[in-house]
Amino acid sequence: MALRLPLALFGLVELLAPRKVVDFWMDLAVSEDSEVELRPWVYTAARVEGILILLWVFTRARGDESDE
Repeated sequence: MALRLPLALFGLVELLAPRKVVDFWMDLAVSEDSEVELRPWVYTAARVEGILILLWVFTRARGDESDE
């Protein structure tokens, strides 16, 4: 439950700005002198991942409300 809000925020950012999220992680993963070119579908996959994260968070939250 404590991780739902940060996870939802991450999913929202990934949905709205996938290029910034992917580029941030690629800057951490790749050294400065290496030359890496990402395929265009990577950003679409990040956006889909953001949607799936949000769906998971909202369905889990809805499930918890019905248990009460």
